[in-house]
Amino acid sequence: MDIIKSKQFKAEKAWGSKSIANMNGITTKLHWTNEPYKWHINDGEEVFVVLDGSVDMYYKEKKEEHMVTLETGDIFYASIGTEHVAHPKGEARILVVETEGSV
Repeated sequence: MDIIKSKQFKAEKAWGSKSIANMNGITTKLHWTNEPYKWHINDGEEVFVVLDGSVDMYYKEKKEEHMVTLETGDIFYASIGTEHVAHPKGEARILVVETEGSV
């Protein structure tokens, strides 16, 4: 059992994380960041939940780039093959659920 106060979590570097669970190869991690990630495509599906802060999520559909601002409580679901990149606005804490070993 573990109780995690997400607003108190801060990693040593951008996109540092705390592993919460691994359930049959599906990982759940709490990330802290204050810097953008990189454009990527996950090995499987990804659920991206903003727990604290605000994030501009850029993604591509049919090679066309789009952007949506995610606020606290918002969820971004990246289906298989969805190219995307997250740009936090200041500090952000994000819960990510994805296949173990995914980018």
